[in-house]
Amino acid sequence: MSNDKPGADGVETIAPENRNVPTDVAPTAAAEAGKIDISFSPGLSSFLKTNDISIGFTSYQTGRLYLIGHGSDGKLAMHEAVYPQAMGVTGDASRIYLGTLTQIVRMENVLGPGQTANQVHDKVYVPRNLQTTGNVDIHEIGIQDNGKIVFVNTRFNCLCEPSLTHSFKPVWKPEFISEIVAEDRCHLNGLAMVDGKPKYVSAAARSNVANGWRDRRDDGGLIIDVESNAILAEGLSMPHSPRFHDDRLWLLNSGTGELGWLDPADRRFVPLVFFPGFLRGLAFHNDHAFVTLSKPRKGHFEGLALDGLLKEKDSTAWCGIQIVSQSTGKLAQWLRFEGAITELFDICVLPGVQNPITLGPNSVEIRDFLTIEPSAI
Repeated sequence: MSNDKPGADGVETIAPENRNVPTDVAPTAAAEAGKIDISFSPGLSSFLKTNDISIGFTSYQTGRLYLIGHGSDGKLAMHEAVYPQAMGVTGDASRIYLGTLTQIVRMENVLGPGQTANQVHDKVYVPRNLQTTGNVDIHEIGIQDNGKIVFVNTRFNCLCEPSLTHSFKPVWKPEFISEIVAEDRCHLNGLAMVDGKPKYVSAAARSNVANGWRDRRDDGGLIIDVESNAILAEGLSMPHSPRFHDDRLWLLNSGTGELGWLDPADRRFVPLVFFPGFLRGLAFHNDHAFVTLSKPRKGHFEGLALDGLLKEKDSTAWCGIQIVSQSTGKLAQWLRFEGAITELFDICVLPGVQNPITLGPNSVEIRDFLTIEPSAI
Protein backbone atom coordinates (compact mmCIF):
# COMPACT_ATOMS: atom_id res chain seq x y z
CA MET A 1 0.00 0.00 0.00
CA SER A 2 1.32 3.48 -0.74
CA ASN A 3 0.57 7.03 0.28
CA ASP A 4 -0.45 9.34 -2.52
CA LYS A 5 0.72 12.92 -2.33
CA PRO A 6 -1.92 14.96 -0.48
CA GLY A 7 -3.69 17.39 -2.75
CA ALA A 8 -3.83 21.13 -2.31
CA ASP A 9 -7.52 21.22 -1.41
CA GLY A 10 -8.02 22.42 2.15
CA VAL A 11 -4.30 22.82 2.83
CA GLU A 12 -3.58 25.19 5.71
CA THR A 13 -0.41 27.05 6.59
CA ILE A 14 0.99 28.12 9.93
CA ALA A 15 0.40 31.82 10.44
CA PRO A 16 3.30 33.88 11.85
CA GLU A 17 1.48 34.55 15.12
CA ASN A 18 1.20 30.81 15.74
CA ARG A 19 4.84 30.12 14.95
CA ASN A 20 7.26 31.12 17.72
CA VAL A 21 10.61 31.82 16.08
CA PRO A 22 13.71 31.64 18.32
CA THR A 23 15.42 34.86 19.35
CA ASP A 24 18.85 33.30 19.80
CA VAL A 25 19.78 33.71 16.13
CA ALA A 26 21.22 36.91 14.68
CA PRO A 27 19.08 38.52 11.95
CA THR A 28 21.77 37.94 9.34
CA ALA A 29 21.99 34.25 10.22
CA ALA A 30 18.21 33.92 10.06
CA ALA A 31 18.17 35.58 6.64
CA GLU A 32 20.89 33.28 5.34
CA ALA A 33 18.85 30.29 6.46
CA GLY A 34 16.29 31.15 3.78
CA LYS A 35 12.52 31.14 3.69
CA ILE A 36 10.59 28.18 5.08
CA ASP A 37 6.97 27.52 4.18
CA ILE A 38 4.92 25.15 6.33
CA SER A 39 1.64 23.58 5.27
CA PHE A 40 -0.44 20.91 6.97
CA SER A 41 -3.60 18.89 6.67
CA PRO A 42 -6.75 20.74 7.84
CA GLY A 43 -7.49 18.13 10.52
CA LEU A 44 -4.06 18.08 12.18
CA SER A 45 -4.90 20.44 15.04
CA SER A 46 -8.13 18.60 15.91
CA PHE A 47 -6.30 15.27 15.61
CA LEU A 48 -3.77 16.40 18.23
CA LYS A 49 -6.55 17.72 20.47
CA THR A 50 -8.66 14.58 20.17
CA ASN A 51 -5.67 12.38 21.03
CA ASP A 52 -4.49 14.80 23.77
CA ILE A 53 -0.94 14.93 22.42
CA SER A 54 1.71 17.23 21.03
CA ILE A 55 4.67 16.31 18.81
CA GLY A 56 8.38 17.04 19.11
CA PHE A 57 10.78 16.54 16.21
CA THR A 58 14.27 17.58 15.14
CA SER A 59 16.25 18.83 12.17
CA TYR A 60 20.01 18.49 12.39
CA GLN A 61 20.24 20.41 9.12
CA THR A 62 18.77 23.59 10.61
CA GLY A 63 19.76 22.82 14.21
CA ARG A 64 16.22 23.01 15.56
CA LEU A 65 13.93 21.27 18.00
CA TYR A 66 10.34 21.79 16.85
CA LEU A 67 7.25 21.42 19.04
CA ILE A 68 3.80 21.17 17.46
CA GLY A 69 0.68 21.58 19.58
CA HIS A 70 -2.80 23.05 19.41
CA GLY A 71 -4.11 26.31 20.85
CA SER A 72 -7.39 27.00 22.59
CA ASP A 73 -8.45 28.83 19.43
CA GLY A 74 -8.31 25.54 17.53
CA LYS A 75 -5.29 26.58 15.48
CA LEU A 76 -2.08 24.62 15.12
CA ALA A 77 0.77 26.07 17.19
CA MET A 78 4.46 25.64 16.43
CA HIS A 79 7.53 26.50 18.46
CA GLU A 80 11.18 26.07 17.56
CA ALA A 81 14.42 26.39 19.52
CA VAL A 82 18.02 26.35 18.36
CA TYR A 83 20.13 23.32 19.26
CA PRO A 84 23.18 22.62 17.04
CA GLN A 85 22.70 19.42 15.02
CA ALA A 86 19.54 18.43 16.92
CA MET A 87 19.02 14.69 16.43
CA GLY A 88 17.67 12.02 18.78
CA VAL A 89 14.71 13.14 20.90
CA THR A 90 12.51 11.39 23.43
CA GLY A 91 10.17 12.77 26.06
CA ASP A 92 6.88 12.94 27.90
CA ALA A 93 4.77 15.52 29.70
CA SER A 94 7.43 16.24 32.30
CA ARG A 95 10.74 15.96 30.46
CA ILE A 96 12.46 15.97 27.06
CA TYR A 97 15.89 14.52 26.24
CA LEU A 98 17.75 15.70 23.15
CA GLY A 99 21.01 14.73 21.49
CA THR A 100 22.94 17.56 19.83
CA LEU A 101 26.28 18.07 18.13
CA THR A 102 28.28 17.86 21.36
CA GLN A 103 25.79 17.40 24.21
CA ILE A 104 22.88 15.49 25.67
CA VAL A 105 20.29 17.96 26.90
CA ARG A 106 17.70 17.29 29.59
CA MET A 107 14.77 19.71 29.58
CA GLU A 108 12.32 19.91 32.47
CA ASN A 109 8.77 21.22 32.36
CA VAL A 110 8.72 23.92 35.02
CA LEU A 111 4.94 24.50 35.11
CA GLY A 112 2.75 22.85 37.70
CA PRO A 113 -0.78 21.48 37.15
CA GLY A 114 -3.12 24.24 35.99
CA GLN A 115 -0.31 26.73 35.37
CA THR A 116 0.26 28.36 32.00
CA ALA A 117 2.88 30.60 30.43
CA ASN A 118 1.69 33.67 28.50
CA GLN A 119 -1.82 32.30 29.17
CA VAL A 120 -1.46 29.80 26.32
CA HIS A 121 1.39 27.34 26.95
CA ASP A 122 0.68 24.44 29.31
CA LYS A 123 4.29 23.17 29.27
CA VAL A 124 7.57 25.07 29.30
CA TYR A 125 10.56 22.78 28.77
CA VAL A 126 13.72 24.43 30.11
CA PRO A 127 17.21 22.93 29.62
CA ARG A 128 18.41 22.09 33.12
CA ASN A 129 21.28 19.73 32.38
CA LEU A 130 23.61 19.78 29.37
CA GLN A 131 26.19 17.01 29.48
CA THR A 132 29.05 17.31 27.04
CA THR A 133 30.02 14.27 24.98
CA GLY A 134 31.91 15.95 22.18
CA ASN A 135 31.10 15.20 18.56
CA VAL A 136 30.32 11.48 18.67
CA ASP A 137 27.40 11.73 16.22
CA ILE A 138 24.64 11.00 18.72
CA HIS A 139 21.66 9.43 16.97
CA GLU A 140 18.82 8.00 19.07
CA ILE A 141 18.34 8.18 22.86
CA GLY A 142 16.64 5.82 25.32
CA ILE A 143 15.87 6.11 29.04
CA GLN A 144 16.54 2.95 31.04
CA ASP A 145 14.44 1.66 33.93
CA ASN A 146 17.18 2.82 36.32
CA GLY A 147 16.82 6.36 34.98
CA LYS A 148 20.13 6.36 33.13
CA ILE A 149 20.41 7.60 29.57
CA VAL A 150 21.60 5.26 26.84
CA PHE A 151 22.39 6.61 23.38
CA VAL A 152 23.56 5.47 19.98
CA ASN A 153 27.14 6.60 19.45
CA THR A 154 27.34 6.33 15.68
CA ARG A 155 30.89 7.61 15.28
CA PHE A 156 32.22 4.91 17.68
CA ASN A 157 29.80 2.12 16.59
CA CYS A 158 28.39 1.43 20.06
CA LEU A 159 25.72 2.08 22.66
CA CYS A 160 26.85 4.35 25.47
CA GLU A 161 25.91 5.94 28.73
CA PRO A 162 27.03 9.46 29.66
CA SER A 163 30.12 9.60 31.88
CA LEU A 164 30.79 12.05 34.70
CA THR A 165 34.47 12.23 33.81
CA HIS A 166 34.79 11.26 30.16
CA SER A 167 33.01 11.79 26.86
CA PHE A 168 31.04 8.56 27.17
CA LYS A 169 30.99 5.06 28.66
CA PRO A 170 30.53 2.22 26.12
CA VAL A 171 28.01 -0.40 27.27
CA TRP A 172 27.55 -2.51 24.11
CA LYS A 173 28.88 -2.94 20.59
CA PRO A 174 28.07 -5.36 17.77
CA GLU A 175 30.19 -8.49 17.85
CA PHE A 176 31.58 -7.78 14.39
CA ILE A 177 33.03 -4.43 15.54
CA SER A 178 36.54 -5.20 16.76
CA GLU A 179 37.32 -2.04 18.75
CA ILE A 180 35.94 1.24 20.04
CA VAL A 181 37.49 3.79 17.67
CA ALA A 182 36.28 6.99 16.03
CA GLU A 183 35.41 5.35 12.72
CA ASP A 184 31.80 5.15 11.60
CA ARG A 185 32.14 1.57 10.36
CA CYS A 186 28.61 0.12 10.38
CA HIS A 187 26.55 3.30 10.84
CA LEU A 188 24.78 2.14 13.98
CA ASN A 189 21.82 4.54 14.09
CA GLY A 190 18.58 3.31 15.72
CA LEU A 191 17.57 2.05 19.17
CA ALA A 192 14.44 0.27 20.42
CA MET A 193 13.85 0.16 24.17
CA VAL A 194 11.81 -2.69 25.70
CA ASP A 195 10.84 -2.70 29.39
CA GLY A 196 13.35 0.02 30.16
CA LYS A 197 16.32 -1.70 28.52
CA PRO A 198 18.04 -1.35 25.13
CA LYS A 199 16.79 -4.30 23.11
CA TYR A 200 17.15 -3.76 19.33
CA VAL A 201 19.43 -1.63 17.18
CA SER A 202 19.67 -0.87 13.47
CA ALA A 203 22.82 -0.52 11.40
CA ALA A 204 23.50 0.20 7.73
CA ALA A 205 25.97 -2.68 7.28
CA ARG A 206 28.07 -5.32 9.01
CA SER A 207 31.26 -3.47 8.06
CA ASN A 208 34.30 -3.38 10.36
CA VAL A 209 36.27 -0.77 8.40
CA ALA A 210 35.97 3.02 8.45
CA ASN A 211 32.95 4.19 6.44
CA GLY A 212 32.55 0.69 5.02
CA TRP A 213 28.79 0.92 5.37
CA ARG A 214 28.61 3.47 2.54
CA ASP A 215 29.28 0.72 -0.02
CA ARG A 216 26.35 -1.37 1.28
CA ARG A 217 23.58 1.21 1.58
CA ASP A 218 21.29 -0.64 -0.80
CA ASP A 219 21.20 -4.08 0.85
CA GLY A 220 23.61 -4.24 3.78
CA GLY A 221 21.24 -3.13 6.55
CA LEU A 222 20.56 -5.25 9.62
CA ILE A 223 18.67 -5.39 12.90
CA ILE A 224 20.51 -6.76 15.96
CA ASP A 225 19.22 -8.10 19.27
CA VAL A 226 21.30 -6.33 21.91
CA GLU A 227 20.81 -8.98 24.61
CA SER A 228 21.71 -12.03 22.50
CA ASN A 229 23.85 -10.29 19.83
CA ALA A 230 21.80 -12.22 17.25
CA ILE A 231 21.27 -10.63 13.86
CA LEU A 232 17.49 -10.72 13.41
CA ALA A 233 17.30 -9.40 9.86
CA GLU A 234 19.68 -8.68 6.99
CA GLY A 235 19.42 -7.38 3.44
CA LEU A 236 17.70 -4.17 4.48
CA SER A 237 18.37 -0.78 2.88
CA MET A 238 19.53 1.87 5.37
CA PRO A 239 17.19 0.77 8.19
CA HIS A 240 16.40 3.32 10.91
CA SER A 241 14.31 3.75 14.05
CA PRO A 242 13.44 0.23 15.28
CA ARG A 243 10.50 0.41 17.69
CA PHE A 244 8.72 -2.31 19.66
CA HIS A 245 5.00 -1.54 19.67
CA ASP A 246 1.92 -3.73 20.05
CA ASP A 247 4.07 -6.89 20.15
CA ARG A 248 5.73 -6.08 16.84
CA LEU A 249 9.23 -4.92 16.00
CA TRP A 250 8.67 -2.02 13.63
CA LEU A 251 11.31 -0.22 11.59
CA LEU A 252 11.89 2.15 8.70
CA ASN A 253 13.53 0.61 5.65
CA SER A 254 14.72 4.05 4.64
CA GLY A 255 16.38 3.12 1.35
CA THR A 256 13.02 1.97 -0.01
CA GLY A 257 10.90 4.57 1.80
CA GLU A 258 8.88 1.96 3.69
CA LEU A 259 7.49 1.50 7.19
CA GLY A 260 6.96 -2.11 8.20
CA TRP A 261 7.72 -4.79 10.76
CA LEU A 262 9.80 -7.93 11.09
CA ASP A 263 7.95 -11.22 10.78
CA PRO A 264 9.33 -13.28 13.71
CA ALA A 265 8.74 -16.57 11.86
CA ASP A 266 11.13 -15.97 8.96
CA ARG A 267 12.72 -12.63 10.00
CA ARG A 268 11.35 -11.05 6.86
CA PHE A 269 10.63 -7.34 6.56
CA VAL A 270 6.90 -6.86 5.93
CA PRO A 271 6.24 -3.39 4.45
CA LEU A 272 3.05 -1.61 5.47
CA VAL A 273 3.24 1.66 3.57
CA PHE A 274 5.50 3.61 1.21
CA PHE A 275 6.39 7.23 1.92
CA PRO A 276 7.77 9.74 -0.60
CA GLY A 277 11.03 10.51 1.17
CA PHE A 278 13.99 9.20 3.14
CA LEU A 279 12.73 8.08 6.55
CA ARG A 280 14.60 8.62 9.82
CA GLY A 281 12.17 9.13 12.73
CA LEU A 282 9.36 6.92 14.04
CA ALA A 283 7.00 7.13 17.00
CA PHE A 284 3.68 5.53 17.92
CA HIS A 285 0.56 6.60 19.76
CA ASN A 286 -2.36 4.20 19.96
CA ASP A 287 -3.09 3.06 16.39
CA HIS A 288 -1.03 5.72 14.65
CA ALA A 289 2.57 5.82 13.46
CA PHE A 290 4.35 9.18 13.19
CA VAL A 291 7.12 9.29 10.55
CA THR A 292 9.58 12.00 9.50
CA LEU A 293 10.50 12.33 5.82
CA SER A 294 13.50 14.05 4.22
CA LYS A 295 14.46 15.14 0.74
CA PRO A 296 17.71 13.92 -0.87
CA ARG A 297 20.86 15.91 -0.22
CA LYS A 298 22.07 16.00 -3.82
CA GLY A 299 18.84 15.96 -5.74
CA HIS A 300 18.38 12.20 -5.81
CA PHE A 301 18.94 9.13 -3.64
CA GLU A 302 22.02 7.67 -5.30
CA GLY A 303 22.15 3.88 -5.24
CA LEU A 304 18.86 3.45 -3.38
CA ALA A 305 15.64 1.85 -4.61
CA LEU A 306 13.81 4.92 -3.33
CA ASP A 307 14.90 6.86 -6.41
CA GLY A 308 13.20 4.42 -8.78
CA LEU A 309 10.12 4.07 -6.60
CA LEU A 310 9.55 7.82 -6.59
CA LYS A 311 9.78 7.90 -10.38
CA GLU A 312 7.48 4.89 -10.66
CA LYS A 313 4.86 6.61 -8.52
CA ASP A 314 5.41 9.97 -10.27
CA SER A 315 6.12 11.58 -6.92
CA THR A 316 8.63 14.06 -5.56
CA ALA A 317 10.45 13.67 -2.26
CA TRP A 318 9.01 15.28 0.86
CA CYS A 319 10.38 16.99 3.92
CA GLY A 320 7.84 16.75 6.70
CA ILE A 321 5.75 14.47 8.89
CA GLN A 322 3.14 11.94 7.90
CA ILE A 323 0.84 10.19 10.37
CA VAL A 324 -0.64 6.87 9.27
CA SER A 325 -2.83 4.16 10.73
CA GLN A 326 -0.64 1.24 11.75
CA SER A 327 -3.48 -1.17 11.05
CA THR A 328 -4.33 0.01 7.53
CA GLY A 329 -1.41 2.17 6.41
CA LYS A 330 -3.81 4.94 5.39
CA LEU A 331 -2.68 8.53 5.71
CA ALA A 332 -4.39 10.34 8.58
CA GLN A 333 -2.61 13.70 8.88
CA TRP A 334 0.50 15.44 7.60
CA LEU A 335 2.75 18.47 7.90
CA ARG A 336 5.11 19.60 5.14
CA PHE A 337 8.13 21.92 4.88
CA GLU A 338 9.17 23.70 1.71
CA GLY A 339 12.14 25.97 1.17
CA ALA A 340 15.37 26.09 3.15
CA ILE A 341 14.66 23.05 5.32
CA THR A 342 14.94 19.68 3.55
CA GLU A 343 15.89 17.15 6.24
CA LEU A 344 14.36 16.01 9.54
CA PHE A 345 15.58 13.37 11.96
CA ASP A 346 13.76 12.06 15.03
CA ILE A 347 10.22 12.45 16.37
CA CYS A 348 8.47 11.85 19.69
CA VAL A 349 4.89 12.05 20.94
CA LEU A 350 4.18 14.05 24.12
CA PRO A 351 1.00 12.60 25.73
CA GLY A 352 -1.17 14.93 27.77
CA VAL A 353 0.49 18.04 26.31
CA GLN A 354 -1.51 20.72 24.51
CA ASN A 355 0.63 23.71 23.55
CA PRO A 356 4.28 23.30 24.62
CA ILE A 357 7.18 25.69 24.33
CA THR A 358 10.89 25.31 25.02
CA LEU A 359 13.69 27.78 25.65
CA GLY A 360 16.95 27.35 23.78
CA PRO A 361 20.07 27.45 26.00
CA ASN A 362 21.35 30.60 24.28
CA SER A 363 18.02 32.37 23.83
CA VAL A 364 17.24 35.82 25.12
CA GLU A 365 14.24 34.50 27.07
CA ILE A 366 16.18 32.00 29.18
CA ARG A 367 18.28 34.70 30.83
CA ASP A 368 15.30 36.14 32.68
CA PHE A 369 13.00 33.12 32.88
CA LEU A 370 13.66 32.18 36.52
CA THR A 371 11.77 29.63 38.60
CA ILE A 372 12.24 28.62 42.23
CA GLU A 373 11.73 25.14 43.61
CA PRO A 374 9.40 25.10 46.64
CA SER A 375 11.32 25.16 49.90
CA ALA A 376 10.59 24.82 53.62
CA ILE A 377 12.43 28.02 54.50
